[in-house]
Amino acid sequence: MVHYKLTYFNGRGLGECARQIFALADQKYEDVRMTQETFPALKPKLPFGQVPLLEEDGKELAQSNAINRYLARKFGFAGKTPFEEALVDSLADQFTDYRLEIKPYSMVAYGFQKGDVEKLKKELVLPARDKFLGFITKFLKNNKSGFLVGDSVTWADLLIAEHSSDMSHRIPEFLNGFPEVKAHMEKVRSIPKLKKWIESRPASVF
Repeated sequence: MVHYKLTYFNGRGLGECARQIFALADQKYEDVRMTQETFPALKPKLPFGQVPLLEEDGKELAQSNAINRYLARKFGFAGKTPFEEALVDSLADQFTDYRLEIKPYSMVAYGFQKGDVEKLKKELVLPARDKFLGFITKFLKNNKSGFLVGDSVTWADLLIAEHSSDMSHRIPEFLNGFPEVKAHMEKVRSIPKLKKWIESRPASVF
């Protein structure tokens, strides 16, 4: 039997999509959660000095999107055709661009830096949200299945639904004006295996 080990901080962040893929696949794995205090000792041993890190029978894979893509392909959540896989990849890449755009807000909201969270919300997050969720709405309207690509859940759905939920808790009006995105979040998070994981996973700040 293949042994999987996922190393990340005790948070959702860049490690959560892989955990959700494992949950959907009913695949056992070792969920290693570091602290800020234990990370410096591990950092020099990592391929790129950062986490998450996936180990499969001792073989190491870094970079969150590479990990997510690999697991999704292995367990059937990457798209059903090469073109669907490419669409899923494009959504993940666009999400990465958006996530980096709002990173100054995230660093303050999660308590890693000091700053004016309300000002950042108004001047940075909401304009970026309007653009990004506009793209997501178009995908949902064009696809008509309730999922972003094809007729079943992919790892792009997991990324977007988790973000929609997280931001809705931080900014209650986050999904206002985006009913398709809200319906998508609810559809994805109601998948029984995923719902079970979400309800049982450790609580965390980010």
